[in-house]
Amino acid sequence: MRALALYGTIGSLVLTALATAPAGGASGPSAAPPAPVPHPIAFGKCPAVEHLPAHVQCGTVAVPLDYARPDGKKINLTVSRIKATAPGERQGALIFNPGGPGATSMDFPLYGALAKWRRTARAYDFVGYAPRGVGRSAPLSCQNPEEYAKTPTDTQRYPSEAFKRKKVAQAKAYARGCARNAGADLPFYNSVNNARDLDMVRAALGEKKLTFMGASYGTYFGAIYATLFPGHVRRMVFDSIVNPDPGQIWYANNLDQNIAFEHRWGDWLHWVAKHHAHYHLGKTRKAVQHSYDRALKRVRRSPVNGKIGPAQLQAAYLKTGYNDAYWPMRAAALSSYLHGNPQPLIDQASPKAGGAKEDENGNAVYTAVECNDAPWPRDWRTWDRDNTKVARVAPFETWDNAWMNLPCAFWPERSEFAAAGLDDALDRTTGRLAGEGTRAGDPVAVPDGLDRLADATGHAAATGLDDALHGGPAPLDIQTAPGALPPVLLLAAERDAATPYPGALNLQRRLHGSASLVTEKGAGTHGIALSDNDCVNKYTEAYLLHGKVPGDRVYCAPRAEPVPSAAKRKKSGSEEVKK
Repeated sequence: MRALALYGTIGSLVLTALATAPAGGASGPSAAPPAPVPHPIAFGKCPAVEHLPAHVQCGTVAVPLDYARPDGKKINLTVSRIKATAPGERQGALIFNPGGPGATSMDFPLYGALAKWRRTARAYDFVGYAPRGVGRSAPLSCQNPEEYAKTPTDTQRYPSEAFKRKKVAQAKAYARGCARNAGADLPFYNSVNNARDLDMVRAALGEKKLTFMGASYGTYFGAIYATLFPGHVRRMVFDSIVNPDPGQIWYANNLDQNIAFEHRWGDWLHWVAKHHAHYHLGKTRKAVQHSYDRALKRVRRSPVNGKIGPAQLQAAYLKTGYNDAYWPMRAAALSSYLHGNPQPLIDQASPKAGGAKEDENGNAVYTAVECNDAPWPRDWRTWDRDNTKVARVAPFETWDNAWMNLPCAFWPERSEFAAAGLDDALDRTTGRLAGEGTRAGDPVAVPDGLDRLADATGHAAATGLDDALHGGPAPLDIQTAPGALPPVLLLAAERDAATPYPGALNLQRRLHGSASLVTEKGAGTHGIALSDNDCVNKYTEAYLLHGKVPGDRVYCAPRAEPVPSAAKRKKSGSEEVKK
């Protein structure tokens, strides 16, 4: 009798969900009901796990897992803060996101102590946070961290068929691990929800309007925020801009990255060749590449310190494409290694001690967000064809980038996640109705179980209807109407590899007259706000402190080239690169 009653209830819930599911689908931005008003953040001492000094305050804000069901499951986001250092000049809170997906800004309040950020820190509370999935904010994991961080590992610029088969199998296993560990919650880790979370953080801070600085991926969900909530924007800085064209998110953007990283790798080779007298790695780009290839072959044959193989070497030298500050130290390490001293390379390319959990968590969030955001090619032959073609002209990063993103080819469909959630809720509710896990005479928690079941059933029905009507999820078409958005500031370097320059031009067009673009000409460092270019810093400060924007487009001369350092034979230089 209890089983009959249970399944009768399920049938009613399914019919109700189908009858009330919004025509646009529960996952679409316009279909979600208003988010609940969050409680003010109760700031206090930061937990020891954050490794932040005592003068930084921490708190949490509860946000809906699924904004289409704002009264359903909640997750907590961790937030950090240092108040404005000049209370009489305070303009509000400046929230920062450094990109990723999968990066945290919990240490952002500490930036205020850096010389180039101090004037801004006088006027703003510096607020950092861990986005959903990151750190302690409902963390995601797809693989055992120790297995993920196992070294040494191989990489091949022109992979063999056997190597490709191995990487395809690994990608399938990783996708399965994400689905297994997160279950029905996994689809809700996406960029639209990151934008909605940002608005919840704004409200929980008591800010009527948002002042935000996003770098790299932070520019993408920041642009989504501007599209969804233009009336909530006070000031926004977009630093190193993802191309937001829906057709670029994310497969095409990754292919474009490979070409841009090849150019930046060429910049480093050229710089090292210019300083052959310091590094003795070759007088031409071709000669320096030959020196690097010698090191690659050597670590494949005999991994350095038993930990640094070809993949670890590539990952260390990929950073030369992100920031010029890496150029001297990487050149010195390569020179030292080829001349008999591996210590600088050990210091710079070895996995961070104790960092496996953090690294795997960051990769899990990156994978989940990018796979959930947009359709990806589902046929391995498409990936093989496209990346083989690109690798002919851009071999340095192409295949490593493909392997990182390949789990998206095997990502479960949304309907599979919804069905898994329904199965889980059914199992839980069946157990509760049957009295499993209770002592004789204890009440059976039917209402809670049925609420969970109703929520899962509604999600399954709405997801199926949305997929039927619209063909599944698609990236938000980022656009703002003329005059809807206050002036915003875009910052971009012409030779940025991680976010190629055309992305900045594309976003500026989509913001329809609201965006001023500051370009660092002939430079390629990724992340240029309040850093090593005084011209860029001048425009950034004028905007954040006074709301002043330059013309439609202005240009800054490139930052000075790095000063070469002699290859060190006895001990390495510092890996740290400060803003």
